[in-house]
Amino acid sequence: MEREAILIGQIKAEGVLPLYYHDDVTVCEGVLRALYNGGVRCVEFTNRGPQALANFTHLVSLKSTMPGLILGIGTIKTPQDASAFIDAGADFLISPVFDASVADIAYLHKVLWIPGCMTPTEIHNAQVAGCNIVKLFPGNVLGPGFIEAIKPLFSGIHFLVTGGVDATEQSIMTWLKAGAAGVGLGSKLITKNVLVTKQYAEFTATTKQLLSIEGLK
Repeated sequence: MEREAILIGQIKAEGVLPLYYHDDVTVCEGVLRALYNGGVRCVEFTNRGPQALANFTHLVSLKSTMPGLILGIGTIKTPQDASAFIDAGADFLISPVFDASVADIAYLHKVLWIPGCMTPTEIHNAQVAGCNIVKLFPGNVLGPGFIEAIKPLFSGIHFLVTGGVDATEQSIMTWLKAGAAGVGLGSKLITKNVLVTKQYAEFTATTKQLLSIEGLK
């Protein structure tokens, strides 16, 4: 699908995919705007708390004030959640697992789905299901050598790595040089300190510095 190709291209162009969740909708908005002001155009909000759907819906409503923003939802494990967040306006779905029922919902709605995989068998199943990008998780267990070993086996598959990636040039570039299309950054980028102090101007500056790493964008 053309839309899917565009989204995958955007994730690859960004190189990093920030991901986060917070119960407080004002914090969710503050973080999103700080990321956007720092140059990020592709963000994953995670379905990891009781306010996930409500807060995500609010963030979607802000997209008109942030041109070019692509907003996806992560930690999707059931077809019910997939449907609910697609209805809320998710640009893409990310799961920690491969689940055929979630794949079916994404296919029916023509929404990009990125399943989580950890073994060659899971990657194969995802490719057979029509996935062109998968999330390797947890990255800290698999290691960059895993991508180097399996990439030649799966032509056409892009790999997004999440878990254990540090918000440093050395860590990010190690994964990208190993063959990753991008890396997911959660608490290593959007730290507890950012969420508590709400120093969004400082966070924007940190984000800009991260995106200035040679080899990104």
